[in-house]
Amino acid sequence: MEGSGLESATPSLLLLLVLTGLAAGFIDAVVGGGGLLQLPVALMIPGISPVQALATNKMGSVFGTATSAVTYYRRVHPDLRTALPMAVVALVASGGGAAVALLLPSEVFRPIIVAALIGVLIFTIAHPTMGQLTALRHTGARHYGLAVLLGGGIGFYDGVMGPGTGSFLVIGLVSVLGYSFLAASAKAKINNLATNIGALIVFTANGSVLWGLGLVLGISNMLGGYIGARTAVAKGSSFIRLIFFVVVTVLIVKLGWDILNGRS
Repeated sequence: MEGSGLESATPSLLLLLVLTGLAAGFIDAVVGGGGLLQLPVALMIPGISPVQALATNKMGSVFGTATSAVTYYRRVHPDLRTALPMAVVALVASGGGAAVALLLPSEVFRPIIVAALIGVLIFTIAHPTMGQLTALRHTGARHYGLAVLLGGGIGFYDGVMGPGTGSFLVIGLVSVLGYSFLAASAKAKINNLATNIGALIVFTANGSVLWGLGLVLGISNMLGGYIGARTAVAKGSSFIRLIFFVVVTVLIVKLGWDILNGRS
């Protein structure tokens, strides 16, 4: 299948991609950060460019986030009055971020993202009971305005770079708006689906998506996303908080290592 990306991948590399997509779908469904696994493996495909890897990762993630978003909706019933306006703005902002990603190297943003992640980790550790239960901090227009700002800012980041988007969405919904980790994860999946679609539209128009590889990632993401969402719903906010700590710590180490080694 010429141009699909599959012609360059060995059977062992394809198997690794499937397993990675499965794990990434699970992690994304719980708290986000699956791109941390998928992007490095996608970049191992011979001849693939960073933009193609990012674009193909988005295609795979659309399948996974759609599956986990539906699963959360059926089991948690998130408030769509907050989630949908936030998702619309996130979709548009993600498209803008993807357009920027076509022009600027991702290393421009890495130091800022690492600093933000460290701040998020310290803040979460300092507030051990945060996110156990939903206790909204704002009402009315202020609540929806802050939700839209979160969606726009994090959506732009997802289009530019991607890894950790779900984690940023979850902690923003928990710390700024006052949702529990479980309720935040349910809304984050709706928004993450929107950001993935927004970025994918731009990357598709640019011809950067490798559809064969994207489909392989997508199918494995779907299974991982379904299992991850069901696990998160069953285990609750304490489990999501624990996975959040692990994912954010790994993100900090990975991105920090890339900065020190001058990797793109």
